[in-house]
Amino acid sequence: MAYRKVIKKILILSANPLGTERLRLDQEVREIREAIQKSRNRDSMELIVATAVRTRDIQEEILYNEPQIVHFCGHGAGSHGLIFEDINGRAKAVTTESLTTLFSSTSYVECVVLNACYSITQAEGIANRINYVVGMRQELGDKAAIEYSRAFYFSIACGNSYDTAHEHGRNAIQIEGLGEEMTPIIKKKDLD
Repeated sequence: MAYRKVIKKILILSANPLGTERLRLDQEVREIREAIQKSRNRDSMELIVATAVRTRDIQEEILYNEPQIVHFCGHGAGSHGLIFEDINGRAKAVTTESLTTLFSSTSYVECVVLNACYSITQAEGIANRINYVVGMRQELGDKAAIEYSRAFYFSIACGNSYDTAHEHGRNAIQIEGLGEEMTPIIKKKDLD
């Protein structure tokens, strides 16, 4: 039996609660999965997907799976936080402070990608605890969000750094002529 060494575990947390604008989260996950499968290091990558994530699921998914990368796709609400689901499937914001506290207690997470509109506040907070965090400085369209994710994870699966993968993600938005390549911002923990 062949042994498969996993180098990177990617945990995708997606939420599109009732009463919020419908996003193509299923397409984003499919594009990420296909990008990893096309890469030369596909056997060293593990993709874990949690959908319709409730606020009480966030901590459990991260602690149970111990991922190196946590990817959130869904809605952001600026200073109010990221939007997950409550127990009834309705929108519930999780604050920057709560997310920062959660990530401060994990030693295995290297990178967090917040593929949600207006998530730069959360990215700045989490970057105090995690080495690399991607956030969106403003609204980002579905097509641009998907292109960024696809190219980012293909680059990671090809062995590139988080900085390089971020640039590839932005370039993919640019190549498609979507005009939103400056929306994704990477924040870094002071690594001195």
